[in-house]
This record gives sequence, structure tokens and C-alpha cells, in this order.
Amino acid sequence: MRVFLTGATGFIGSRIVPELLAAGHQVLGLTRSDAGARALEAAGAEAFHGTLEDPDGLAAGAAQADAVIHTAFDHDFANFVANCAKDARVITALGQALKGSDRPLVITSGTGMGNAVPGQPATEDAFVADNPNPRVLSEKTGAELIEAGVNVSVVRLPQVHDTEKQGLVTPYIEITREKRLAAYVGEGRNRWPAAHVLDVAKLYVLALDAAEPGARYHASDEEGVAARDIAEAVGAGLGVPVASLTAEQAQAHFGWLGLFAGIDMPSSSAWTRQRLGWRPSGPGMIADLRAMDYSVR
Repeated sequence: MRVFLTGATGFIGSRIVPELLAAGHQVLGLTRSDAGARALEAAGAEAFHGTLEDPDGLAAGAAQADAVIHTAFDHDFANFVANCAKDARVITALGQALKGSDRPLVITSGTGMGNAVPGQPATEDAFVADNPNPRVLSEKTGAELIEAGVNVSVVRLPQVHDTEKQGLVTPYIEITREKRLAAYVGEGRNRWPAAHVLDVAKLYVLALDAAEPGARYHASDEEGVAARDIAEAVGAGLGVPVASLTAEQAQAHFGWLGLFAGIDMPSSSAWTRQRLGWRPSGPGMIADLRAMDYSVR
């Protein structure tokens, strides 16, 4: 298939490109820059210039493709609510371009959308529509498109990592560097699911090839990594103390990240593994945190 891939030069998307090509697909990759276009062409993909601020332009890219994988997202968390609304507009535009066909659209969400029972792992069969996380708009928009006959499936992400980036742990590291304290909330038993970026890239291709309308897949290798374990690994890497904070102290310490710092959000991927035969094999998050070079910013 000819696949339109948004976020094609990003952390996850740039790993999806070679996976798609290895599976025999052609790639039309979204990029904002000439440098990104050159990188895509060097990788064997075709470049498509566009931005998330121009949904109609992205729809034109989707119209040229047999399938779409949407991984692009504006990660400016100071404007998180607005960026979630922007993502919904983009998903709508991509879906409208595919309407009236069975061409698959794979969108991106978070595993927290399936945390239906507090303290229990999120599951693929659950969707918490009243989730306070604004990213819920992505899945709500996808559900509307499914009702309109568009072939939409969802890859829900945990904390995606290698030795350079680790999802929400990346800004956590910068806050720790700035405050000179590796903090966690309470006893630090709250858990964040995780998976290595190369395993996540493979899952997107499996989801695309399955083309199952309404399916939700969890890209969780580790069901949940304890916040205290993350703090201790980062503290050791930066050479700073590790300490517990109260929930009130955490808001002042973490800023916007305080919305997530104390949340327990484990995630199962049992159904995903059974359904798609996904077998993650990359290193765990703590291993990557221990192996990273903290002198590089």
C-alpha cells in the first residue's frame, strides 16, 4: 500500500518508516521542512510538505494514499488542551479524505483512555469517554468517524522510550535537572506503562495491516514502571537526591507535569499481543534510563 504517515520525521514516525518499507509498503511522509524531506528521501520515502495547522492540506496527502497512519502531535504541553483540539481537527480531516472507502486510518491515543477501573490495568476493550485528559478528544473523534463508515483503529501509547527520549519522563528529567531533586509523589508506587520505540513502530505496522475498524491496540511492553523506580534511576543518572513529595508539593514542583506525576495508570496489552502477534523485545524503561548520557541535553 501507499501509506501517508504523519509525524514521519518524529521520534516514533521515523522508526515506522523503515518498518513500512520492509513490509513492502510505499511511504508518503509528512514533513514541515526541507531537511525533513531530505531525510525521508534518503530513507526511501517520498516527502509531503504540510503542518498540523493546515488540516485541509493534510487531507490532500491522505487522498493520495491507500492508508494513513497519524502519529504527529504538537507536544507543547503548555498548550496541551489546544493541541488536543488541533489533533481532533486533523483526525477529522484525514477521515473525511478516506470516507466512502475501506482505506484504513490508524490514529494515536494514550493507554490511559482504557483505565476504566482505578488500580487495574487499562484494557483495549475499555474507553473512558469522560476521561479528564484532553487527549480523549482523539478517540472521540475517531469514534465519530467510525460511525460515518471510516475504517479507524487506534494505537494507544504508553511512555515510549529509548536512551534519548522517554515520553513524559523526558520533561521529568529536565525538571529534575533544574530543581536538583528527583521527586515522586507519596510512596511512588503509581505506575506508568512503557515500551521501546522500535517495538512501538512495529505495532503501528501490524495495526495498519490488520485494518480492523474500531480496534484499539495497547503498545505496552511493561505493564507499569513504578514512579519511585523512575526517580531513583534519574536521580542516579543526574547525581541528585531522590525524595517523596506530597500531592500539594508536587503541583508546585512539577508544574504542568503535576497533572500526571502521581497518577497510577498501568496498562495491559494481552489482547493486542494475542490479536496481532505483537512480541516486544526491546529493553525496559529503567534499562534505558540507566544507559542514557545525562550530560547531553
